[in-house]
Amino acid sequence: MLVRVSLRCLKLADTLTSIGKAGLYSSMASMERNHNFFFRQLFDHESSTYTYLLGDTSNKEAVLIDPVYEHAERDANLIKELGFKLVYAMNTHMHADHITGTGKLKSLLPGTKSVIGKGSGALADIYLKDGDVVRFGSHQLWAAATPGHTNGCFTYISHEQCMAFTGDALLIRGCGRTDFQEGSSETLYKSVHDRIFTLPDHFILYPAHDYKGLTSTSVGEEKKYNPRLTKPLDEFVKIMEGLNLPYPKKIDESLPANRVCGVF
Repeated sequence: MLVRVSLRCLKLADTLTSIGKAGLYSSMASMERNHNFFFRQLFDHESSTYTYLLGDTSNKEAVLIDPVYEHAERDANLIKELGFKLVYAMNTHMHADHITGTGKLKSLLPGTKSVIGKGSGALADIYLKDGDVVRFGSHQLWAAATPGHTNGCFTYISHEQCMAFTGDALLIRGCGRTDFQEGSSETLYKSVHDRIFTLPDHFILYPAHDYKGLTSTSVGEEKKYNPRLTKPLDEFVKIMEGLNLPYPKKIDESLPANRVCGVF
């Protein structure tokens, strides 16, 4: 169900679109959480992709961020074991390095709706615009448009839990590449500085990938230690232009599949 609400998120005063109603619990001891908030970080070794399960243990509604096709059964089984109802399977953007599990999860867990940014170019049940809010149980994720890696990139922010899911826009001591798929170094720099670095320093950030075994970072850390995004814009652009990264090995398979919600 689509519901419109008006609310204020800390320093952000916007009229936001609330999508449905859904839940979160946390297994993290490092941060204080609401008693009914669930959080679980999952991993795909082949693409180094993180998938995030958030749920409300009171009404048992949940969302899953950036699922991977090969792990759809794993994720569905975990959700069933925990007694959750998956309301939304969400992507931070249209991925080029793996096939999304959203379409497969819709068949494994009937009633699940797929969610992605409106500018992604991918099929979905619900398209997000900047400022929309995804509701699950008593919790919510604020959708902030953070293009630059792709046109449809979004960061999902929980002001209540002091955490954000940054996709490929901001990685741990890095950022997503900008040399394909509508990439723009200037746009990415602005997105990160305007939409992520303006969050409080203590907010914990969870990226879509990490290739060194790190699991999370914080706004304060990245503002101080990110070797790319701490530079002035012109230096950042030169760094991104000189990365000389290899062609993504799964892009020719992943993009066509992800345009149709991973159902191919």
